[in-house]
Amino acid sequence: MTDSIADTVEAELVALSDVLTEPAERECLRCFLLRMLNEFGCDGTHRWSIRWRDLRAPKASRLTRRLSELGGCCDCEVLLNVFPYYPEGNGMLPCAGQPQPGSAAPCDLRALRRTA
Repeated sequence: MTDSIADTVEAELVALSDVLTEPAERECLRCFLLRMLNEFGCDGTHRWSIRWRDLRAPKASRLTRRLSELGGCCDCEVLLNVFPYYPEGNGMLPCAGQPQPGSAAPCDLRALRRTA
């Protein structure tokens, strides 16, 4: 009985972690990284970049290599070196959406800021 309860709890935790770490439908890589790093931090890898790529841009097989070439050797460095621009304000802005499906280009938060 204990094994089945443990297995059930483990399955529920896996399902919950998938829900909590899934990128929104049109969420760009930058906004996803901001959200994940704010909630879970950086572990020195491209953990969140890979999660986003696998779910939103699976054909971008060279994404982490390209991010590293641009100075993003882990998820937090991607935000600092690859996507350094973020509008000033109080708190995080909602993602304005990927420019096109499968693109790792950041959304245009400036346009969102002008309409807010």
